Amino acid sequence: MNIAYLSIGSNIGDRLQHLTEAVRLLHLHDEIEVTGISSVYETEPVGYTNQANFLNLVVRLETSLNPFELLGVCQGIENDLGRVREIRWGPRTVDLDILLYNNDNIESENLTVPHPRMDERAFVLVPLMEIAPNLVGVPIDDGGVIRWRKVEGVEHFLNEGK
Repeated sequence: MNIAYLSIGSNIGDRLQHLTEAVRLLHLHDEIEVTGISSVYETEPVGYTNQANFLNLVVRLETSLNPFELLGVCQGIENDLGRVREIRWGPRTVDLDILLYNNDNIESENLTVPHPRMDERAFVLVPLMEIAPNLVGVPIDDGGVIRWRKVEGVEHFLNEGK
């Protein structure tokens, strides 16, 4: 079984509902088991800053999918939840990024793992350290990341909307 960590973010509409639905859709996939989930964090946008704040979280998955199949699932969920790609780093209903996949290093046209900018982004590192403190060796401060709401385990997300 493969272990992957995904970052999920949203800054359009009902942000928490978009995160909830993304996690639920991951959970419903036959070849994915959601085994960990961070708290939800509110962060200011990076890059294109003329947009609303994001809600972000990180999930841990166990999957039999290879990384490219997992990327396809993530992009399918983004499409299902109405993601439109108009502006780089622009507003989005939901964004799913593969941060880590086992200990693999992957560089292809469509996928780079570990995620190339994850070590520059507190909104990725803080929730990642929360659920996998041994993965990230260098402590960082919260860098403007605000813990928005403590989630009571994966079940909260998996039972929403059912």
